[in-house]
Amino acid sequence: MTQPLPLQTPPDRAHRTFSDAAEAVACLRALYDEARDFLAAKFADAITGGGGAARYRAYYPEIRAVMTSYATADSRLSFGHVTEPGRYATTITRPDLFETYLTQQIGLLLRNHGVPVQVGWSTTPMPIHFAAAGQKVPQEGALDFPLRDIFDVPDLATTNDDIVNGYAVTMEDGSIPFAPFTAQRIDYSLARLAHYTATDPAHFQNHVLFTNYQFYVEEFETIARAALADPASGYTSFVGPGNSEITDPDGELMRLAKMPQMPTYHLKREGQAGITLVNIGVGPSNAKTATDHIAVLRPHAWIMVGHCAGLRNSQRLGDFVLAHAYLREDHVLDDDLPVWVPIPALAEIQTSLEQAVEEVTQLKDYELKRIMRTGTVATIDNRNWELRDQSGPVKRLSQCRAVALDMESATIAANGFRFRVPYGTLLCVSDKPLHGELKLPGMASEFYNTQVTRHLQIGIRAMEILRDMPLERIHSRKLRSFNETAFL
Repeated sequence: MTQPLPLQTPPDRAHRTFSDAAEAVACLRALYDEARDFLAAKFADAITGGGGAARYRAYYPEIRAVMTSYATADSRLSFGHVTEPGRYATTITRPDLFETYLTQQIGLLLRNHGVPVQVGWSTTPMPIHFAAAGQKVPQEGALDFPLRDIFDVPDLATTNDDIVNGYAVTMEDGSIPFAPFTAQRIDYSLARLAHYTATDPAHFQNHVLFTNYQFYVEEFETIARAALADPASGYTSFVGPGNSEITDPDGELMRLAKMPQMPTYHLKREGQAGITLVNIGVGPSNAKTATDHIAVLRPHAWIMVGHCAGLRNSQRLGDFVLAHAYLREDHVLDDDLPVWVPIPALAEIQTSLEQAVEEVTQLKDYELKRIMRTGTVATIDNRNWELRDQSGPVKRLSQCRAVALDMESATIAANGFRFRVPYGTLLCVSDKPLHGELKLPGMASEFYNTQVTRHLQIGIRAMEILRDMPLERIHSRKLRSFNETAFL
């Protein structure tokens, strides 16, 4: 009978108590680095030595606290406090990447409750794939020893969205989650982001634009270079796929021979206050995939700026549509967020978008109605819906007063609602299928081409308006449920 391998771990350490957020985060960082470095070193030894004489394990660090009062915090805040006494905890990963976020969230807890926090090892093992992210981890069977005999690997049974979906009020150990995502769920998404976007998660900014059209990428680069040429803009660098980064407006970006599934570009600003543009391509599946993973970065807002079908005869190609409501026929989120859940418009996002349209187009009030409609945007999962019996879809579109139809916007908004990320949609009409103007080559008019350029400018300007708002104002209480995590 095979004897179990002896278990080796980093030295055990008692939890430490902190009343200063920066000191707590520094401790989290030291513990995380120790665990990651231990596993990375043991993995390198196992690869070169052809196996190991022990099983190696390290744990994610955690932050925990015991809250003892029902006292109400500032009722204007949508985050930074808990609603009832209990034992709270969350596992932490990449405190280097989340340092500002963690310092802010822990600081709010300390201020709102006056109770110290404790930092130490959790009981959740750190998978070797995440600890050795800079090293290539061979697939099972490629080594001369079973990887899972020596190291912990990702556990999909515990890597889920139960917390944000409202299923997990308490964790297995009886604690109440402090944060919407566990460390392993975050690590999973960070790895996926690097894969899908070909940029390191550290480059992502707090304001994210999604598009479904390559022209916006080209225009974004033009705008970024102009911003780098203007010292007053506050933008410091521009990053493209492959982590190619320029600080000079005339600098040369590396062009990948094979582009990733969702090419992503970052116009960076100090404090991650810049703008990220993700070309998600076409379809609700891509929209869900992108937002599933970007959500763990806790962005301050995301907005869809893509093309759509105009459903009203009074619309022209190039007109804008500001979504105030959504008809969800994308189906990709039905298991996580039932279709009967309303997706409310968020005032801060809506007013920022409308202000940006006015500034860029120099139109306002009644004149703005010439180029922009507000109303319901429908999202469907069948790009060629026009080729089927139209009576059903057209009836539903009419009943809900839809003014536009696309394949991504409702998905992005619904996932924003689910993940508590402020969301919005401003679309540009590129065809009118119900009125004989199908999306065909050569249809674009001068008005349309001008509006497409303005469209991205409007999205960027809206994000700049949001950037200047206090975070507490952007993160609406509309996005918070009955039993919410303290961390944003």
